Amino acid sequence: MSGEERPDLPITIDEKTGRPIWIDLRELRLQYLIPVGRLMNFFQGLRNGKLYATQCRRCGAKYFPPQADCSSCGSDDIEWVEIKGEGILLAYSVVNVKPESYGESKDYVIGIAKLSDGFKVLAWILCDDPEKLRRGMKVKIEVRRREDLISYYIVPSA
Repeated sequence: MSGEERPDLPITIDEKTGRPIWIDLRELRLQYLIPVGRLMNFFQGLRNGKLYATQCRRCGAKYFPPQADCSSCGSDDIEWVEIKGEGILLAYSVVNVKPESYGESKDYVIGIAKLSDGFKVLAWILCDDPEKLRRGMKVKIEVRRREDLISYYIVPSA
């Protein structure tokens, strides 16, 4: 091969090795089974309308979503903390180029909120008009049911 891509074949040249590689045109759907036994407080909290995070007792590192072990110091001495849910909006983005799994959905907004208790939360933002969103505005985190799933959302404060 001359090192060029072949438009008539699903083959391209790997940038690192310079070797031809096959591009599989079939869709690959994956479903993961992830053990969450040590994180069940988080899921039980969602079911009860509460949001929990974890904090390392040794070094103070805070985790949301929660972690069973501290990735900062390696400790497994983790405590559960209920998130207060009030804070400010750090950043947001209107998603109009969506992954295939959301291709039929209308545009949505995601954002990062910094909460008064120091946790940062990445979540969908529930708002009627994204034009009204501003960095630094007051927001809260709410646990709500979406169709058949319970999740948490950033909601602008009134």
